[in-house]
Amino acid sequence: MKEFNASRWARPAIRDLVPYSSARDEFSGEDYIFLDANESPFPSGLNRYPDPYQGELKKAIAGVKDCRVEQLFLGNGSDEAIDLLMRCFCEPGRERVLSIEPSYGMYRVCAGINGLAFDTVLLNRDFSLDADALLAAATKDTKLIFICSPNNPTGNIMQEEAVIQVLDNFPGIVVIDEAYQDFAPGPGFKSLLANHQNLVILQTFSKAWGLAGARLGMAIADPGIISYLNKVKYPYNINRLSQDSVIKAIQNKDDVISHIELIKEERDFMANALKAMPDVQEVFPSQANFLLVKIENPRRVYKGLIDKGVVVRDRSSMPLCEGCLRITIGTPEENRKMLDGLRALKKGAD
Repeated sequence: MKEFNASRWARPAIRDLVPYSSARDEFSGEDYIFLDANESPFPSGLNRYPDPYQGELKKAIAGVKDCRVEQLFLGNGSDEAIDLLMRCFCEPGRERVLSIEPSYGMYRVCAGINGLAFDTVLLNRDFSLDADALLAAATKDTKLIFICSPNNPTGNIMQEEAVIQVLDNFPGIVVIDEAYQDFAPGPGFKSLLANHQNLVILQTFSKAWGLAGARLGMAIADPGIISYLNKVKYPYNINRLSQDSVIKAIQNKDDVISHIELIKEERDFMANALKAMPDVQEVFPSQANFLLVKIENPRRVYKGLIDKGVVVRDRSSMPLCEGCLRITIGTPEENRKMLDGLRALKKGAD
């Protein structure tokens, strides 16, 4: 097992921090008269603070994610976990974060907010991970590495041998962002947690589970790492409405599974339909709920689709993504409207 001591890696200020103790930290239960938290006594369904550590919700999530409750941190989207990992384990103004490029832009933004230098290593031309280059870019001050798989915006899964090479040879924390794993084959990299205490898996209920508006993300990791995230988070970071929405979704997970299967079918349909269009130069393989598509004059196409009521994402300014649009897989009706819009743009250009 790759041993990792979270306390030795944590910032001294965070290691020594005495966290805020809320009223619900000091006492929890039911059927009591609660006069301890300065809440309104008048029932509204939301007049009481939510469980600060989301016990009921974590039990439900642990069941579907095949992990232990003590391995779970729940945040206001995965972005909260990204931010807290940097706050807990990276010293502002001195230490560094490393990631791949192109990838999710919030890694860079959170590093900047936390006063951390942010380094990147380009993926290979086929968007695969160059583990040797990533490890070579890590310095003595690099504390965190972020790898997105399936990657956004490229849609591909990183190869397991490369990920294991990074985990085995980097002394700090390696974060695998699996926001899109529900659309990919296999269980992802969660099985590596058993032998790598320096691994953090990020997942979310925003994509496959259809709860982007609830803002519920999670980190799955060794309890030593999770304890620091819980120490620094705001007392009631997940509101009652979000907790209830996710529990309800888990209770109706068969609906989620059917939606995932439909999106995967539509992803294949869309890939084939786009490849047949004359202006499309390449449709990159995807294991996510979107396609990266290289197309002639992407800016004109992007603006033209907006005029027809369809919004996609222009990713042509990102490294290795020149000329590319990212197209999310919608409902069958939405997807066909997008294809009709592309055909109309082509016809109008001719």
